[in-house]
Amino acid sequence: MSQLSVYLSGEIHSDWRERIVSGAKAAGLDIAFSAPVTDHDASDDCGVAILGAEADNFWKDHKGAKLNAIRTRTLIEKADIVVVRFGAQYKQWNAAFDAGYAAALGKALIIQHDRSLIHPLKEVDAAALAVAETPEQVVELLRYVQTGELAGRQGEGRQAAE
Repeated sequence: MSQLSVYLSGEIHSDWRERIVSGAKAAGLDIAFSAPVTDHDASDDCGVAILGAEADNFWKDHKGAKLNAIRTRTLIEKADIVVVRFGAQYKQWNAAFDAGYAAALGKALIIQHDRSLIHPLKEVDAAALAVAETPEQVVELLRYVQTGELAGRQGEGRQAAE
């Protein structure tokens, strides 16, 4: 299979993205990863930094949200697979929106969250093609999608499929 494009959306307070990227690299997967801007201040301030200051925070947030939406929509539309991580500490409305947008576009959607969020995210999970609890499970899902192989059983899946 050719290179996959994977968009990593969701919470920004843990190392889950790095674990997926490094795990995919260690597994020898050919994946181009993309993500939203994870510097919270830069993401919040991008609109006013580029388009000018606003006296009202509503308009500051409006400019930033629209500029971030250009990036997010473009990268989700280009992605083969969208992975959305929900953390337990913060409500991630943007992650839920990204999951819905990806589902509406018919993108292959993988949701990742802890067991404690199974009930609150049941509708989001229902739209996904896979729901994982750990970044390592996401790497194994990506390995299987790209190579047809299961960890520890290299060579079996690809040959069986061909």
